[in-house]
Amino acid sequence: MKLCFLVEELYRHDGMPLDVARRLSSWGHQVDVVRPGGSLLRISEEVRAGTHDAWVLKTVSGGPGLTLLEAAAAVGLTTVNDARSIRAVRDKVLTSVIARQHGLPVPVTYSAPRATLFADVPDELFPLVVKPADGSSGRGVRLVPDPGRLAEAEQAGEGQLIAQPYVSNSGSDLKVYCLAGEFHATLRRSPLHPDGPVDEGAVPLPAEVAAAAAKVGAVFGLDLYGIDVVLGPDGPVIVDINDFPSFRQVPDAVSRLAGAVLDLARTGGAARTGVPAFAPRIPAQPRTLHGQPHHPHPEADMLAAAPGAAQI
Repeated sequence: MKLCFLVEELYRHDGMPLDVARRLSSWGHQVDVVRPGGSLLRISEEVRAGTHDAWVLKTVSGGPGLTLLEAAAAVGLTTVNDARSIRAVRDKVLTSVIARQHGLPVPVTYSAPRATLFADVPDELFPLVVKPADGSSGRGVRLVPDPGRLAEAEQAGEGQLIAQPYVSNSGSDLKVYCLAGEFHATLRRSPLHPDGPVDEGAVPLPAEVAAAAAKVGAVFGLDLYGIDVVLGPDGPVIVDINDFPSFRQVPDAVSRLAGAVLDLARTGGAARTGVPAFAPRIPAQPRTLHGQPHHPHPEADMLAAAPGAAQI
């Protein structure tokens, strides 16, 4: 297959997704890596030529990569994830409305251009978690204990903000990753409690959380995504949804993700089938053979194949 990876400057030296591109190349596929923020592109002709089987995006919120992915989708090309789905989870205001409309366990959400405007939020909903509406990776997330501290939460140049009631928790978040219907859970330290004692790593995925994670994929039409879950006193609460996350601490993540990209490139994923999987597949830890990891995708056995023309 011939694939085009759109990689923003922030990720140009990042193992994810470049290691995935290299793995696909080693399996004999041609992978072109395009850096939207640092390349001259004859974009109208590149997209219209339709020479790639699928376009894959790893980008920052607000970066030019999403526009290019949407251009590919506009002329009928396969994209991973579906471009419309990505837009819906990049804007956290839009995300919260869609999620609550479909009954997902997402906190009530307020939006304002400045943190001080959240002073009109009812006092009983404080503490508030305030963050940029286009944020990711915990950037700009802060906890405001009461209305009198909102002025301290002001930060210049953030754009639109959202605020949600703080969910009492143990100081850790559950990060759930989905690779085309295969789910993995890891425990990580909460950005609101950076000094808390947390044993980060892979953990069992509770059935209630697995069902919520699967529903996120169905509602938003996502195939590769992650959700941040807080296990509060009233059950799991989804506090963030991200397309194409880091998949950190997922066993054999590079091969699993490379295999998922190939499968989605061939089938079109949720966008083409219209039937996202509601029943999550929760794999056991990968087996090992003579100390080497078991590869979850059949093309992992093609490592000796001639490399493609990856431009990495």
